[in-house]
Amino acid sequence: MADRGEEPDRTPPTTAPSAAAPASPEPVPVPPARPLDAIDRDILRILQTDGRASIRSVAERVHVSRANAYARINRLVEDGVIRGFGARVDHERAGQGASAYITLKIVQNSWRTVREQLQALPGATHIALVSGDFDVLLLVHTPDNRALRELVLTRIQSIPEVLSTRTLLVFEETDLGPRPDRPAELA
Repeated sequence: MADRGEEPDRTPPTTAPSAAAPASPEPVPVPPARPLDAIDRDILRILQTDGRASIRSVAERVHVSRANAYARINRLVEDGVIRGFGARVDHERAGQGASAYITLKIVQNSWRTVREQLQALPGATHIALVSGDFDVLLLVHTPDNRALRELVLTRIQSIPEVLSTRTLLVFEETDLGPRPDRPAELA
């Protein structure tokens, strides 16, 4: 994506914690959300589709200067709109052939404690506090069913605040990440 003979500018303006990094126990104050304009939404679509897009490429595609694109991306990071930059992984090809959603019922008011322990689990990729018949939804990827069984029966069920679990095996996944052909994502 670099212009002829020039190195692409791939350095993100600032770094933000990745989704895999454990959250700090104290919440970091986030500035109030500022409204996003059409250019901000276009920048987000581009970066969601290609997180490696250069500042120059983003600027050209949204018709602003590189300095303007850089400032906007930096503001989106500082405001917490962009939480980080990463790669979408095919877990099966990466040696994580077993995937499952695990539902947990937990002791009332123990969410923060349980979340901290779940974040430390190998293969945990998404944790959500939800409403309904269970309290927590956890997505995990493990090398095989034996590792999955060990994770659920030994690690998760040994957390004192976990009252019960239910494991839903994932037979096939389709990543519905942002695509250029779905323009209404951030409208």
